[in-house]
Amino acid sequence: MPEKLEKTDAEWREQLTEEQYAVSRQAGTEPAFSGKYWECKTDGIYRCVCCGSGLFDSSTKFDSGTGWPSFSQALAEDRVQIIEDSSHGMVRTEVVCARCNAHLGHVFPDGPAPTGQRYCMNSASLDLEERD
Repeated sequence: MPEKLEKTDAEWREQLTEEQYAVSRQAGTEPAFSGKYWECKTDGIYRCVCCGSGLFDSSTKFDSGTGWPSFSQALAEDRVQIIEDSSHGMVRTEVVCARCNAHLGHVFPDGPAPTGQRYCMNSASLDLEERD
């Protein structure tokens, strides 16, 4: 498991854009079909916008038709944490960065084989490091 990273609210606000802060630190959601990565087909590693931890490999990205970047699995099990979320009158499974607790999105059991998982993430929580 990656070493935990903690910062003050003021430090996060200084580091992140308004949208990045609202999504990653306040568990917001960007509008569907608006994020910079929902249609992206670039090869690379998707990292946490807050701490840089590698979270998802582009080889596991697929078009879920939802308007958010979707992945069938995390880069490694210890990179993300799963939390039950009942904040919107329904039970969902929130996904946060294991290193800094940034809100990334939610995971659903309707993804492609072999995992059957759909990690539906917010572009605002991610930075893509392209492969050469």
